[in-house]
Amino acid sequence: MPGAPAGPDRYRAVQASAEFGELRRAQRSFAFPLTIAFVSWYLLYVLLSNYAGDFMGTTVVGHINIAFVFGLAQFLTTFLIAWWYSRHAAAELDPKAEALRARLEAGE
Repeated sequence: MPGAPAGPDRYRAVQASAEFGELRRAQRSFAFPLTIAFVSWYLLYVLLSNYAGDFMGTTVVGHINIAFVFGLAQFLTTFLIAWWYSRHAAAELDPKAEALRARLEAGE
Protein backbone atom coordinates (compact mmCIF):
# COMPACT_ATOMS: atom_id res chain seq x y z
CA MET A 1 0.00 0.00 0.00
CA PRO A 2 1.61 3.32 -1.08
CA GLY A 3 2.25 5.77 1.74
CA ALA A 4 1.89 3.09 4.41
CA PRO A 5 4.45 3.20 7.19
CA ALA A 6 7.42 1.01 6.44
CA GLY A 7 8.15 -1.84 8.79
CA PRO A 8 11.38 -2.04 10.74
CA ASP A 9 12.65 -4.81 8.46
CA ARG A 10 12.55 -2.51 5.44
CA TYR A 11 14.59 0.11 7.29
CA ARG A 12 17.12 -2.51 8.36
CA ALA A 13 17.38 -3.75 4.78
CA VAL A 14 18.10 -0.24 3.53
CA GLN A 15 20.63 0.29 6.31
CA ALA A 16 22.40 -2.95 5.31
CA SER A 17 22.40 -2.05 1.60
CA ALA A 18 25.53 -1.13 -0.34
CA GLU A 19 23.96 2.20 -1.34
CA PHE A 20 23.49 3.21 2.30
CA GLY A 21 27.06 2.18 3.07
CA GLU A 22 28.28 4.32 0.19
CA LEU A 23 26.24 7.27 1.47
CA ARG A 24 27.74 6.90 4.94
CA ARG A 25 31.25 6.61 3.50
CA ALA A 26 30.75 9.73 1.37
CA GLN A 27 29.59 11.70 4.41
CA ARG A 28 32.27 10.40 6.76
CA SER A 29 35.14 10.75 4.30
CA PHE A 30 34.29 14.44 4.01
CA ALA A 31 33.18 15.29 7.54
CA PHE A 32 35.72 13.44 9.69
CA PRO A 33 38.94 14.82 8.16
CA LEU A 34 37.47 18.31 8.04
CA THR A 35 36.39 18.06 11.68
CA ILE A 36 39.84 16.89 12.75
CA ALA A 37 41.47 19.72 10.81
CA PHE A 38 39.17 22.36 12.29
CA VAL A 39 39.54 21.10 15.87
CA SER A 40 43.33 21.05 15.41
CA TRP A 41 43.22 24.61 14.07
CA TYR A 42 41.08 25.69 17.03
CA LEU A 43 43.36 23.97 19.55
CA LEU A 44 46.37 25.64 17.95
CA TYR A 45 44.67 28.99 18.51
CA VAL A 46 43.91 28.16 22.15
CA LEU A 47 47.42 26.82 22.83
CA LEU A 48 49.07 29.81 21.22
CA SER A 49 46.83 32.13 23.22
CA ASN A 50 47.81 30.39 26.44
CA TYR A 51 51.50 29.68 25.89
CA ALA A 52 52.72 32.14 23.26
CA GLY A 53 51.39 35.41 24.60
CA ASP A 54 54.24 37.49 23.21
CA PHE A 55 53.72 36.07 19.72
CA MET A 56 49.95 36.47 19.86
CA GLY A 57 50.38 40.02 21.14
CA THR A 58 52.51 41.03 18.17
CA THR A 59 50.98 44.04 16.46
CA VAL A 60 50.00 43.56 12.83
CA VAL A 61 48.45 46.95 12.02
CA GLY A 62 47.55 49.69 14.47
CA HIS A 63 45.91 48.04 17.49
CA ILE A 64 45.26 44.78 15.64
CA ASN A 65 47.41 41.92 16.89
CA ILE A 66 47.95 38.34 15.74
CA ALA A 67 45.50 36.97 18.35
CA PHE A 68 42.73 39.16 16.93
CA VAL A 69 43.53 38.08 13.37
CA PHE A 70 43.52 34.39 14.42
CA GLY A 71 40.23 34.91 16.26
CA LEU A 72 38.61 36.40 13.18
CA ALA A 73 40.07 33.59 11.09
CA GLN A 74 38.26 31.11 13.35
CA PHE A 75 34.92 32.69 12.39
CA LEU A 76 35.86 32.81 8.72
CA THR A 77 36.93 29.15 8.81
CA THR A 78 33.64 28.15 10.42
CA PHE A 79 31.59 29.84 7.70
CA LEU A 80 33.78 28.44 4.93
CA ILE A 81 33.44 24.90 6.27
CA ALA A 82 29.65 25.26 6.54
CA TRP A 83 29.47 26.56 2.95
CA TRP A 84 31.80 23.82 1.67
CA TYR A 85 29.85 21.08 3.46
CA SER A 86 26.52 22.37 2.15
CA ARG A 87 27.90 22.26 -1.42
CA HIS A 88 29.24 18.75 -0.83
CA ALA A 89 25.95 17.58 0.64
CA ALA A 90 23.91 19.05 -2.21
CA ALA A 91 26.14 17.52 -4.88
CA GLU A 92 27.11 14.17 -3.34
CA LEU A 93 24.92 13.23 -0.39
CA ASP A 94 21.45 14.54 -1.18
CA PRO A 95 21.00 12.69 -4.50
CA LYS A 96 22.05 9.39 -2.89
CA ALA A 97 19.82 9.96 0.12
CA GLU A 98 16.91 10.92 -2.10
CA ALA A 99 17.32 7.73 -4.14
CA LEU A 100 17.30 5.64 -0.95
CA ARG A 101 14.26 7.48 0.39
CA ALA A 102 12.37 7.04 -2.86
CA ARG A 103 13.18 3.34 -2.92
CA LEU A 104 12.07 2.94 0.68
CA GLU A 105 8.82 4.82 0.11
CA ALA A 106 8.11 2.78 -3.01
CA GLY A 107 8.39 -0.36 -0.92
CA GLU A 108 11.27 -1.91 -2.84
